[in-house]
Amino acid sequence: MVAATSAVVDLVKNEKVHAIIGPESSGEATFMIKLGEKAHVPIVSFSATSLSISPSHSPFFVRTAQNDSSQVQAITTIVQGFGWHDLVLIYEDTEYGRGLIPFLTDALQESNIRVSFKYAIPTSMDPYEISQHLHKMKKRQTRVFLVHVTSPFGSALFPLVEKAGMMTEGYAWLLTNTLSNCLDAMDPSVIKSMEGVLGIRPHFPASEALENFKRRWKWSAPELNIYGLWAYDTIWALAMAAERIGDVSNLGFLKGRGSDVEGKTDIANLRVSEVGPMLLKEMLNIKFKGLSGDFHLVNGHLQPSAFEIFNMIGRAERLIGYWNPEEGICQNIANKKPNEKYSTSVSKLKKIIWPGDSITAPRGWAVPADGEKFRIGVPKKQGFNEFLDVTRNPQTGELNFTGFCIDVFRAVADALPFPLPYEFELFKDDAGDNSVIYDDLLHQLAEREKNKFDAVVGDITIVASRANLVDFSLPYTDSGVTMLVPIKHNMHRSMWVFLKPLSLDLWLTTIAASIATGIVLLILEQNARRESLQPLELLCLILWFPFSSLVLPEIIYASDKKLFVNFRHFH
Repeated sequence: MVAATSAVVDLVKNEKVHAIIGPESSGEATFMIKLGEKAHVPIVSFSATSLSISPSHSPFFVRTAQNDSSQVQAITTIVQGFGWHDLVLIYEDTEYGRGLIPFLTDALQESNIRVSFKYAIPTSMDPYEISQHLHKMKKRQTRVFLVHVTSPFGSALFPLVEKAGMMTEGYAWLLTNTLSNCLDAMDPSVIKSMEGVLGIRPHFPASEALENFKRRWKWSAPELNIYGLWAYDTIWALAMAAERIGDVSNLGFLKGRGSDVEGKTDIANLRVSEVGPMLLKEMLNIKFKGLSGDFHLVNGHLQPSAFEIFNMIGRAERLIGYWNPEEGICQNIANKKPNEKYSTSVSKLKKIIWPGDSITAPRGWAVPADGEKFRIGVPKKQGFNEFLDVTRNPQTGELNFTGFCIDVFRAVADALPFPLPYEFELFKDDAGDNSVIYDDLLHQLAEREKNKFDAVVGDITIVASRANLVDFSLPYTDSGVTMLVPIKHNMHRSMWVFLKPLSLDLWLTTIAASIATGIVLLILEQNARRESLQPLELLCLILWFPFSSLVLPEIIYASDKKLFVNFRHFH
């Protein structure tokens, strides 16, 4: 960082440059950008992709590359496509390594993907310390690892990963584009230790100009990567900006505040460029077809493009598919279909060779060999063995747990999206008796200090007193309690069977109330009649009313005479 800062001061003060291409790494960029702002000299970088530095916060910083956030959606889509719900994040403990982590974690969590553990590789890259952390991660259930490091850290990490036995079947390793773009420069032995790894890197479209450049490049240099193409396009863009502003021979550097003062440092005495702001303005407006694709700066950096998804096989990289912001995962980037829906399906990728030469996609988790298991208490009782039965193998002495309750528990455990290591244990009280007493069993589960069971499986009825001790699952079967009563076929049958539903007292009370009502009605109606009724007729009407009120409709006939009573007045 000191060397980079000294170089900037020398270029601005002695060489009188109006723009600087650099720095190479994000760690050197922070202080260099401040010097560029002071001298009004644009700092143009094709490799400082960290999110800790941004053109929006530094007006004289131009990033002619994609920033690291452009790959976040691609990584999240790939993890979603394989159905992984947890992963371990490994990154280098530098400003560059830490810059992407908050954005990546937020994007994963929004897609219901949990980062179960984060490990920052120290800058010392001590092999022993890294190995110790790898063995700790090996004891965890998660088997998906996302690596965000530069090539020096990657060269130190993956040989230790292979040595720790974490490049075997069941593991999945993903690389961000930082390491993916530098694989060609890594040692072949390191590449060999990465077999089965998946990675992403920016896609640059094929063109005649690119092929011609590659042919010329091979005569004097090794394989060309994306950084070389971005560097080539950066130089072209800066040259085009210089041509647009024309002759600037009469322009130079102006004195800034506090410049040319004795006793101050070279940094404080930096002058201000007159040409720098002009170059910056033209640079941000330039558009052309470069070797890396369309060169167009938005908010000071290149816009995200498509990514290639590749698989490490042996010492080579095999392209298995693409990702782009419009379609998601696709097989061929050239054949875009109109109105194509965003896809997270990994079935569009070519066949993948995973670590351990496996062709089956890892499920993302595994039960560690030395991990703790949940202790599931099981009661033993006589009868109803279809629900729950505990038997002992006479030869091995092992207990066999069977029955409907055990089958339901195993089915639920298998359907969980995460591993649930467990073992069944026969319930015994403090005296060693395994006779079933459900309340004692639940008390042992509720008393955490005894630490006997983590859960209980059995035909245990849910009652209020037990619900105060433990949490029950939803009922998965009905007890089906019914009442059986004998049918008496020799019962005496008569015409008065309709009187059976009501008791004698209720019948008498109903009849008495009806007779009283009839008497009241006759008294009220007596004044409206022109002729008086005989006592016998009055008695018939009073006795007839209880029966007619239950059987007949609103109009009552008595002795062929109509009784004009509107019962609605009493409703």
